[in-house]
Amino acid sequence: MSSTTTTKNKLSEKADFLPLMGTDHIEFYVGNAKQAAHYYITAFGFQPLAYAGPETGLRDKASYVVRQNKLTFVFTTAIRPGNAVADHVHKHGDGVKALALLVDDADSAWKETTRRGAASHMETTVLRDEDGEVVLSGIKLYGDTVHIFVERKNYNGLFIPGYAKWEIPHFKAKETGLQYVDHCVGNVALHQMNRWVKFYEDVMGFKNILTFDDQDISTEYSALMSKVMSNENGFVKFPINEPAEGKKKSQVEEYLEFYNGEGVQHIAMATNDIVATVKELISRGVEFLRVPSTYYEDLLDRVGHIDEDLEPLKEMGILVDRDNEGYLLQLFSKPVEDRPTLFFEIIQRKGAKSFGKGNFKALFEAIEREQALRGNL
Repeated sequence: MSSTTTTKNKLSEKADFLPLMGTDHIEFYVGNAKQAAHYYITAFGFQPLAYAGPETGLRDKASYVVRQNKLTFVFTTAIRPGNAVADHVHKHGDGVKALALLVDDADSAWKETTRRGAASHMETTVLRDEDGEVVLSGIKLYGDTVHIFVERKNYNGLFIPGYAKWEIPHFKAKETGLQYVDHCVGNVALHQMNRWVKFYEDVMGFKNILTFDDQDISTEYSALMSKVMSNENGFVKFPINEPAEGKKKSQVEEYLEFYNGEGVQHIAMATNDIVATVKELISRGVEFLRVPSTYYEDLLDRVGHIDEDLEPLKEMGILVDRDNEGYLLQLFSKPVEDRPTLFFEIIQRKGAKSFGKGNFKALFEAIEREQALRGNL
């Protein structure tokens, strides 16, 4: 056997030990799960799906599950003090606890990742009901965030055993065209980015597909660095940010201060028609960051031909960037809570595989204007 063949086999073995089929769901720990779920239903167009709480046998927490196409969000709240959910919300406010990944074999995923150095969050657990079984396991990530591995190939139920169907009588919110999780961005402390890059490489078999330094992502006042980690098939992508030296406090430093630690900064949700989706979201009260109108004066000179009319993009503040594969359109919400922590990105890809590098300066100046209003710049 040639050395080339051996190398290929080793690479294949490394890439295949944790096959991921995408994001199964994202779980948020929140102060009031019922109200949070209603916000995502009415503002973002999710549909009620499932519920677990005292009525289903839980004593200290309640969870509401909402779904829109391939996006599934779970909102969990403590209904008694002195437990992990209550402690998490007390420390961080509302935020992402679990990034759950769909796998074919949750037990193998746990064994392979812990063998490679991950700290265990949940040993392999099998949950059963009349619709079959779901297998769960989990590992710890940055801060108090975790990855849950979800195996549901032998399950035909709504969500997970232990959950009952949740409906809201006489009310149905129209969907807004959101499709799936494009990527999730984590904010980590100074000098911790490369540690977590190595974690994803060594423990989960990801690769670093893009790197942005403080020259790429900087303004007059602040800067950050970012590396984008992707699994082998590209279904799961996790950019990781850390602060860089600047004259004033960066958006990552503001996040770390108000979240009291490392965590998920934003979730990018894909749409097939960003103009229609954003128009609907704005009409429901979702607030977005705005860049100066001068951004659009030379837009077509910078990005070339696009299929969309420029006027609606300008009216709603939608940003455009191009790479070698095509272009993308994106827009970022303001923080969705009182703490300046979690926000959302709406993204439509027209071939582009990148993350909007050409928009970084305009975007971060918009973020800094909001920081200044909060007195945190």
